[in-house]
Amino acid sequence: MIFRQLFIRWILLLLLFHSAVVSISAQESVPSTRPKVGLVLGGGGAKGAAEVGVLKVIEEVGIPIDYIAGTSIGAIIGGLYSTGYRSEQLDSLFRAGLWKTDNVLELLDKLTGTDEWVDFDELPIPFRCVAADFDTQEEVVLRNGNLAWALRASMAIPGAYKPVLIDGKTLVDGGMLNNLPVDVVKAMGADIVIAVDLTQNKHKTRDFSLKETTGIGGIFDWLVSRPDWKKYNENRAAADIYINPPLKGYNAASFSEKSIDNMMRIGEKEARKKIEDLKRVMEMVSQSPV
Repeated sequence: MIFRQLFIRWILLLLLFHSAVVSISAQESVPSTRPKVGLVLGGGGAKGAAEVGVLKVIEEVGIPIDYIAGTSIGAIIGGLYSTGYRSEQLDSLFRAGLWKTDNVLELLDKLTGTDEWVDFDELPIPFRCVAADFDTQEEVVLRNGNLAWALRASMAIPGAYKPVLIDGKTLVDGGMLNNLPVDVVKAMGADIVIAVDLTQNKHKTRDFSLKETTGIGGIFDWLVSRPDWKKYNENRAAADIYINPPLKGYNAASFSEKSIDNMMRIGEKEARKKIEDLKRVMEMVSQSPV
């Protein structure tokens, strides 16, 4: 009888121990960090002023940005933002017309504050920018190096700026292949993506490859097949909060003071249309454990 009671107690203790282990394991499997927020800034020259307007609203809501990826002017704005610039300072830079300077590289050197090799993960906000290899028509995601050179490469529009030579590659504007790099910021670790798209004319995806069909590759394949359209449409759909300021009537060269002011206002207005979504993101990250 005593032996039977001891045996039952032993079984109960064993079950209690097993339950405790399962409970601890379950607690350990729960993520201990809050969702990470990624910001994507698309290319579009002077239309990047609208992105500054969007940033004003994001800052107003208080959303912490954990990762940034950008292309062309989006890379410049994102790169500066990742080093500590905020919307008020970027506003001033746009209004001062500094983007029109002939020596963009010298300007970027001054703005980034360093001409040394940098790991972009070590910036105050981890950063990536997209360029394109002119010779191979392949996307190049820049994650380290001289930040000013990387930004300059990402905005090297063929015919407007000279290509930039980095690691033996001739790099030009990343908008040729990935003008809204949502996939890049997701690869960095972003759980929630806020994307600001400056593109106005949308295109349907072409399921066609000139190279695969005829063997003709290079720039001709890109012009006919337009692989950038497919990636662009996929990235638009993958964004959690998609902000596309209506900027018809403005173009990449609309650097007049009036145009810059108008585009900033348009960007801010469009972001405010998403204010409830932005507030929900803020609630998610503020209620989650750090």
